[in-house]
Amino acid sequence: MLTAEETAVLVVEWARDGRFREIAALFAPPLHAALSAQTLQAAWLAETAGTGPVTDLGEPSSESLRPDLIRVSVPVVCERGQFTAVMSVDSTGLLNGLRLAPPAGEAWEAPTYADPDAFEEHDVTVGAGALAVAGTVTVPLGDGPWPGVVLLSGGGPFDRDATNGPNKPLKDLAWGLASRGVAVLRYDKVTFTHAAEVAAADDFTMTREYVPYAVAAVRLLQEEPCVDSSRVFVAGHSMGGKVAPRVAETEPSVAGVVILAGDAEPMHRAAVRVVGHLAALNPGPHSEAVLAEITRQAATVETALSPRTPREDLPFGLPASYWLDLRSYDPVATAARLDKPLLILQGGRDYQVTVEHDLPLWREGLTGRPDVTIQIHETDDHLFFPGTGPSTPAGYTAPQHVDAAVITDVAAWLDCQLQREPYKQAETPQANQIT
Repeated sequence: MLTAEETAVLVVEWARDGRFREIAALFAPPLHAALSAQTLQAAWLAETAGTGPVTDLGEPSSESLRPDLIRVSVPVVCERGQFTAVMSVDSTGLLNGLRLAPPAGEAWEAPTYADPDAFEEHDVTVGAGALAVAGTVTVPLGDGPWPGVVLLSGGGPFDRDATNGPNKPLKDLAWGLASRGVAVLRYDKVTFTHAAEVAAADDFTMTREYVPYAVAAVRLLQEEPCVDSSRVFVAGHSMGGKVAPRVAETEPSVAGVVILAGDAEPMHRAAVRVVGHLAALNPGPHSEAVLAEITRQAATVETALSPRTPREDLPFGLPASYWLDLRSYDPVATAARLDKPLLILQGGRDYQVTVEHDLPLWREGLTGRPDVTIQIHETDDHLFFPGTGPSTPAGYTAPQHVDAAVITDVAAWLDCQLQREPYKQAETPQANQIT
């Protein structure tokens, strides 16, 4: 029988060679419920699209999680970068966990626009019962009353900081806004804290993933003594931006919504577009196979979806309940029904949520609304990291911070809502404003 480290190295070698069904045969039941061979193949494509083909494997390292479970990390060296394959291997040689992570590197450091002496932080519990999650409240020093913002991270099992290697974009936002007199609450997603329970649920939906926790977070922030309870906003990134209008519709006390790279295009169609983009970055038979599979799965969502559709026929291994909820939800129409101000920010270099595909839907659906502001930060990618040239997945793992102009614009927009004045964007060369 192979050791845990030998098993982990074999898994990476199989992935390199496109043998994803053989990897899936090693999945223990908890992982099998959360991950399919197709989803793993798509994740591998996304990772290697930025780094290029695998050229070498580093020495694996391991640590014991419990007597019958070992976590192994395998450094993967590629033509244009590297990443780490992290696996949990049980005593029978089966995989209980598998993820692709950025390489070990620099620790997160505070951005220059954040002043840690200007605020304090304390932890809170968001939600109740067995699926409650942990969060952090960042509060400016002083009596206030301060406006508040609840941050919603994008799709996937993110922690409260939306950690990606050395980068923590939601922590950038929280510290940057708190340095400018805004109280912020961010929290771990249920898919991060309770991954196994969520994976086993065949009735899981986007609404269940986000809305109860966001509403609970809004009410927690309103209870903070130095927060103006009538001026608590919701700011969502990516899928968090998509669902933010539903949160504001569910919780009428929400004062307004900030949408950061929120997708408006139906997710199953966007998945085909994004996988096609990644396949073009790393062409070959593996990429073609992933694109063909995601195209087939998206067609099922479009034309043949029912509550009984098996996960393996759907994108990303998500259950039919999740796709039915997504397919029935129109974020733009929901936002249009809100009698609340909206700020929509978009990165010009974003290949996931784009100026071409998503932003026109927000513009068209919100035409004529004087309380809606739309801005494009031309040099920013999906995480609002500024840069040059085409954006790739590898660009997310280089140490960097959310664009300072984004922090400034959100803080200025919030201030205008508090003063009930029309928003006028500050002079920043990177951003275009449409009101």
